[in-house]
Amino acid sequence: MTSRPQSLWLRLWWWVLGTTTAVWLTLAGVAFYTGHHEAEEIAEGQLKSVASHWLALPAAQWPEAASTSPPRDATALTRHKEAYTTEWAVLLWSGPSLRLDSHGLQAQLPTDLRAGLQRLRLPGLPGEWRMWVQDATDHGTPRRAVVLVPTQAHAALGRDIAEHIVRPALVLLPLVALLLAWALKRGLSPLRRLAGQVAALDLHSGKHLPDERRFVELQGTVHAINTLVQNLQDQVRRERGFAADVAHELRTPLTALVWQAQLARSSGDATERAQALAQVERDALRAGRILSQLLELARAQGLNRQGMVAVGLAELASAVIADHAQAAFEGGRELGLQDDAPGQQTHGHPLMLELALRNLVDNALRHTPRGTQVLVRVWRSANAYGIDVLDDGGGPTNASAPAQPGQNLGIGLTLVRRIATEHDAELQPAPPTAEWSHGWRITWPTPAAANG
Repeated sequence: MTSRPQSLWLRLWWWVLGTTTAVWLTLAGVAFYTGHHEAEEIAEGQLKSVASHWLALPAAQWPEAASTSPPRDATALTRHKEAYTTEWAVLLWSGPSLRLDSHGLQAQLPTDLRAGLQRLRLPGLPGEWRMWVQDATDHGTPRRAVVLVPTQAHAALGRDIAEHIVRPALVLLPLVALLLAWALKRGLSPLRRLAGQVAALDLHSGKHLPDERRFVELQGTVHAINTLVQNLQDQVRRERGFAADVAHELRTPLTALVWQAQLARSSGDATERAQALAQVERDALRAGRILSQLLELARAQGLNRQGMVAVGLAELASAVIADHAQAAFEGGRELGLQDDAPGQQTHGHPLMLELALRNLVDNALRHTPRGTQVLVRVWRSANAYGIDVLDDGGGPTNASAPAQPGQNLGIGLTLVRRIATEHDAELQPAPPTAEWSHGWRITWPTPAAANG
């Protein structure tokens, strides 16, 4: 059971939304940290400001004694909920005299007060407190100001600052999700249009996708699709050519089979009937041989670059000559090998290259008269190397009138040409010499010539 395909748009939306949410959470964390840190700095600054304010006043303006006004309840400070209004506990000393104790906290303070910022817990009061101790001398009289505030006060301020930073982002998050969905849908529209263009392609018309693309990211995809389309169109052309080869090559022997069978059935002469039946047998063998070559041609059309190995041309030629030695002897022909390029190798499918060479040798042995010399020669020049199949006895191949690419070469030579093409080689008539008047040549360019 195949699984339902996933939506790329939905996948991208989830990823982008998840990333946005992660960024928002990071922002919230940073906001809370920053809010609390800034609140602590604000509280510290306020503590210093209150202490400096009292110390800046002349001592005559301070209360005469701490008992002149009753202290307020210190626990009320810990229940304070307003973030931006803070109540302070203030203690003032002029010399050894305690002039002010706003919330009656003298008994809870440590005996060894030192100047500066401190954190402490006061007996009988909840939570942690921040305390600022500042000393001053006024006309030789030492004075001390102590200002305290519970940390809950600036914690509320920190939360408020953080919430003011985070709340807009939280409110905008659903809107961001909707805008992301719309933007991704619009952004993927070129991909949907490309899919429509691919669906409308007709492999039989030879059309391709236009290479000009507005977006760089789609150019590689378009190139890959065009390459695939080109390969498919080449395959369609090969299949059409294969079908044409089948029709052309089988038309003659099948027609001859019908005629000879009709002749054998209608003839009253035993000798003529025997000749017709013998011809039927020969035509049937010819049709079988053509079918075998057609199957080999179909196999050659399915070649790919996988499975290619180094193939020694002399070893390949020796194996083919050994397979055809008996047939050459029985047909009254001489078959030989000439290796003018010892160690020469090419890269390809060994079986397919053997099939191509076997077809050339078989063509030379089958279509030349008795007494013909057939030579398989491996050669190399400055710009190319290859293998020739030459003969001196005449035949369908005439080097003085070379075959053209569009010319009907017969199924055997068509097979050789296609195998050569798949191996980056070329099949062409061999140039005639004084000794060898006919032949075919498979040529590979040397690496330097191919790169040049």
